[in-house]
Amino acid sequence: MTKVDAVLANALLPDGSRAHISISGGQISAIDAASSVIANQTPVLDLGGDVVLPGLCDGHLHLDKTLTGLPWMGHAAGPTRMSRIETDKTILPNLPLSTAERSVNLIRQCVAKGSAHLRSHVDIDLESRLTKLEGVLDARERCRDLATVQIVAFPQSGVMRRPGTLDLLDQAIAAGADLVGGIDPGEIDRDPKGQLDGIFAIAGRRGVGIDIHLHEPGELGLFNVHEICQRTKAAGMAGKVTISHGFCLGDVTESKARAAVAAMAEAGVMLVTHGAAGWALPPIAMMREAGVTVFAGNDDIRDTWSPYGTADVLERAALIGWRADFRRDDQIMIAYDMVTAAGARALGVADYGIKVGARANLCTVAAGSVPEAVAGYPPRKLVLHNGQVVARDGATLDRAQAPGRA
Repeated sequence: MTKVDAVLANALLPDGSRAHISISGGQISAIDAASSVIANQTPVLDLGGDVVLPGLCDGHLHLDKTLTGLPWMGHAAGPTRMSRIETDKTILPNLPLSTAERSVNLIRQCVAKGSAHLRSHVDIDLESRLTKLEGVLDARERCRDLATVQIVAFPQSGVMRRPGTLDLLDQAIAAGADLVGGIDPGEIDRDPKGQLDGIFAIAGRRGVGIDIHLHEPGELGLFNVHEICQRTKAAGMAGKVTISHGFCLGDVTESKARAAVAAMAEAGVMLVTHGAAGWALPPIAMMREAGVTVFAGNDDIRDTWSPYGTADVLERAALIGWRADFRRDDQIMIAYDMVTAAGARALGVADYGIKVGARANLCTVAAGSVPEAVAGYPPRKLVLHNGQVVARDGATLDRAQAPGRA
C-alpha cells in the first residue's frame, strides 16, 4: 500500500466537485470524496473548501530584465523598441543587484502567485555575450525546489544585423539554454530568410525548440508567420515552435487571419500572448477552434521595458479575458486553460494536472469556482511544488515545508 505523506482535505476541484487529495512522494496518489480517507492519515491539511488549481504556467517572461528587489526606478527608455533595446545595454550592467539575484527575486514572486512552470527569454548579444544567461542559470539552480524554469536564448538586438550572434546562440544552447529564440526577422534584421534559416539550423543541430518574438504588424508579420510555418513543417518540428505575441494575427482581415491560423494548425506552431494594451489581440477563440495551442505569459514584470506587472499569471489570464471580451463562464475557462493545461503542453510539462499520478504542484484560492478565481484572482493561500509547501498567504517560504506543518 502506498504510504501517504499528507492529505489536502476538503478541496474544491476545478470541475466543481469536492474531494480529499492524497500526496505521496511528491505526487498525487489519490483523489477521494469519502471522508474515511482522512480518518487515520497524518498530517491532514484542511483547505476549507478552497479551490485547488494545478501549478500555474507562465509561458513568457524576462527574468534577466527585471528590477524586482530594487528601489523604484522610473522608466528610462523612449517609446520605440530599438530605444528599449539600446537602453538595456546601459542600465542592466550597472544595477546594484546581479542578474542572478534579480532573477531569484522574480522567480520567488512568481511562485508566491502560484506559478510552478516558467519560460524565460534571456538576452544574448555581442555586448553581454552569455553573461545574462549565466545569471539566470544560477537563479534556476537556486530555485529548483520552487519551480521549473525553461530558458530561451533570445537575440534581443537582432541576428543578421549583428554578425556573430548566431554563434553565440549556439553557444548558449550548449551552455544550458533550452530553446533558441528570434525576433522580428523583417523589421529588426531586414533579412527574414537569414534569421529564420539560422535559428532553425541551430534548433535542428541541437535538438531544441524555437520561440520567436514576432511584433511585426500586418502583412509583414503575416509573411513571417507563414515562413515560420513552412520551416516548421519541413523540419518536422510540430509542437516545438512558438510564436510570441503574433500581433499581426489581430490586425488583418478575418480571411487572412484564418489562412495564417490554418497554416499554424497544420504545422503545429503554437502562440503565446500576454494581452498587452496598445497592440492587437490575436483571435484566441478562432485559433483554439482551429487546433492551435494558445497559452499565456506575463512578459515584462517591473523591468526595463515596463514598470507594470505583479508576476500573477492568473491576473494576466483575467486581463486577457477582459481584452477578449470573455464574459461567460465557459469563455473564462479558456483564459484559465491558457495558464494551466495549454501552457503545460507548450512547455512540455509531464505529469501535469489534478489527477492521480500527476506531480503535486498545486495552489489554492479562496473562491467558489474557477471562473471566480480567474475573474478576481485572490491571493494564493497555499502553493505546493512536488508535494512540499513553498508559499503561504502570498509569500514564498525560505524553506519548503511538509503540507501539515504550520
